[in-house]
Amino acid sequence: MRIGILSYFYPPEPAFIPGSLAEELAARGHEVRVLTGFPSYPAGRVYPGYRQRWSEEITTGGLTVRRVARYPSHDASTVRRMASHASFAASTSLAAPRYFAGIDALYVYDAPATAVAANALLRLSRRVPTVVHVQDAWPRSMQTPPTSATAPPGRLATSGFAGALRRFYRSTHGIAVSAPSMRELVVERGADEQRVRLVLNWTDERIFRPARASREARRAIGHRGRCTIMYAGNMGPYQRIETALRAAATTHSLFDLVLVGSGTEEKRARRLCAELGATNVRFIGRRPADEMADLYNAADYQLVTMRDLPVLHGTVPSKVPAALSAGSPVVASAGGDTADLIERGRAGLSCRPEDWRALADRFALASAIPARARQEMSERARETYLRAMSLRSGVDQIEQMLTEAAHSRR
Repeated sequence: MRIGILSYFYPPEPAFIPGSLAEELAARGHEVRVLTGFPSYPAGRVYPGYRQRWSEEITTGGLTVRRVARYPSHDASTVRRMASHASFAASTSLAAPRYFAGIDALYVYDAPATAVAANALLRLSRRVPTVVHVQDAWPRSMQTPPTSATAPPGRLATSGFAGALRRFYRSTHGIAVSAPSMRELVVERGADEQRVRLVLNWTDERIFRPARASREARRAIGHRGRCTIMYAGNMGPYQRIETALRAAATTHSLFDLVLVGSGTEEKRARRLCAELGATNVRFIGRRPADEMADLYNAADYQLVTMRDLPVLHGTVPSKVPAALSAGSPVVASAGGDTADLIERGRAGLSCRPEDWRALADRFALASAIPARARQEMSERARETYLRAMSLRSGVDQIEQMLTEAAHSRR
């Protein structure tokens, strides 16, 4: 098949789903064309080695990647973020008709910025069978995401966008949802229930895999021979890292909390940590992707924290499949699908989101679990990943949906 992929995020940005899907489909003999922007996430600056221009195209084997210009911004400003989304929508709307001419099916990696292009996608999907992979709940709630930890989600600027988005979902041949509750959301918005399929996100299995912790990794996270819980990822408005800091401060004698990564809320989190006197909390900044597996394996648990928002109850963040693939038990301060996945697989512990007292109890329990029971939990984490969300399973399902979409034209 000749397959098009439209995605706002794409490697070398941390966007493993569209990148691995494109590579795997090309490896399976398909001709794949990717349309994306110049990489700038998460810092909001174009990566070294790239220069913004109208377009740049690179072909390797059966995979072609075209990058188009967009306004790079990923900070806390709603105006600048929407400008980035709108500029991407404009660029792809101009480039897509000719670039995707002749393809058999189109895959849309549905991040918020891609959703902004709903009107243009609607016109394109009328000519090309389209499969959309829904990742974020907020467009379906008809709200813009919050820009700080204390700000509520804002209403979208116009009802016209909401209507265009609904029409687009109704026009697609298939919708893959990355969390169980998203199925209900897209059906409520008018999608054909028979065309909605659950395809949980996979992770980079070359990086996130079970392994014995190295001495260097233990030293890198400052492991000092007691229970160590790691938070790895973005520190933004959705993550509510404040909950973990307050919980850690009250249980400082039991375990260490290591935070890997950065984000718009990092400075605020550091100030709060100092105010609380949380001496068991360490910030170690961003680390290269190829180091993360060792860091995961050097910790005893991975932490997931989320805000208590209805739009997040139908979301499973990318750090969950990464942790499970690495065989790392998860402590989750989250509701909805994330908590259900961890509890059903008996792959960790969970509590209500944004409840630091409940999380402190989970931290204390995690610290008290004997080594043998923790190892069994680790094995169940790995089994949960292989059973429910592996790369092979996910790509198989997307490939089948694209094949069905292409056959619908005949």
